[in-house]
Amino acid sequence: MDPGVTAALAIGLTQYLVVLWPAGAGRERALAIGLIWILALADMAGLRLSASALNLLTAAKVLALAGVVVFAFAAGAGSWSHYVPFAARRGATPPLGEALGLGLIGAFYSFGGFWEVSRVAGEIRDPRRNLPRAMALGSAAVTALYVLTTAAFLYLVAPEQSASAPEFARRAGEALLGPSGPAAFAAVVVLSVVASAMALMLMAPRVYLAMSRDGLFPAGLAAVHPRTGAPARATALLAALASTLVLSGTFAQILAFFMCTTLAFIALAAAGLFVLRKRDGAAGDLGAPGGAAAPALFVLLLLAVMAFIVRARPLAALGGVAVVLAGLPTYRILSSRGALAPQRARGDAR
Repeated sequence: MDPGVTAALAIGLTQYLVVLWPAGAGRERALAIGLIWILALADMAGLRLSASALNLLTAAKVLALAGVVVFAFAAGAGSWSHYVPFAARRGATPPLGEALGLGLIGAFYSFGGFWEVSRVAGEIRDPRRNLPRAMALGSAAVTALYVLTTAAFLYLVAPEQSASAPEFARRAGEALLGPSGPAAFAAVVVLSVVASAMALMLMAPRVYLAMSRDGLFPAGLAAVHPRTGAPARATALLAALASTLVLSGTFAQILAFFMCTTLAFIALAAAGLFVLRKRDGAAGDLGAPGGAAAPALFVLLLLAVMAFIVRARPLAALGGVAVVLAGLPTYRILSSRGALAPQRARGDAR
């Protein structure tokens, strides 16, 4: 998931970057790989510095999106008729199952990632208090921004007028700001994606670090930089795998390849709450609003999305499953060669 999301973010970003820098057209893959390694090096500088930069980028991103929403409706450059239900529109439309699957894949980039903050729980001040607040407030803010931004874009451009995200953004920019609009909207997208990619590359390597210490990943990846404390080797691994994916396919191919298996493991993680509850003999709810119903509904939603994706992109979904299954013999080989050495005996392990 982590290399796939990173690669898709980077290669998708270049579609907007060339709007700001036309000379980059034809060099999209090189630009994507360059972005990945720039962000990786920034995250290797340490948690404090990279977190400060990420906070600034996120604040600018929220302000930019809020500005687009306010200006779109205030300028009156769109039409309320664009909200007419799609079923009432004339013209060819894809099958409902395929449309839902592909639409939810795109929406994943807005709601996906809320769990990333848990990966730095060990480095957060008072995590029992601050982690739940960060998840709740962050998810609420993203939901509000997503709904409002989508409403603003639909107000500016009718859905059937464009066949791709870059084309949709270009038309929305022209409707709002005229000839200078596409560049302005492209800048907002670039800012948004850079912030998301930096957050992922900051938090994801912490999992590889913990897995290495537990003997579930190569022991060499458990090393941290002596000065910054950053998991430099794990971050470099993520950047290398993401770069390989950038070279291997298009944005749509990368997305379809990792998405189904990603959602499967997210569903397993949520279902793990019930296992913990049974093991620990906990009574009552699971500490979440709605009790057991909340994770149960979440798992059911993910299973439904997976079914839509498999129906829409069966070969890509099977390819992702094949790669995951290949991890089983790989783990056995590494384990038999002593490359996986648990470090529970170390003083810094919990």
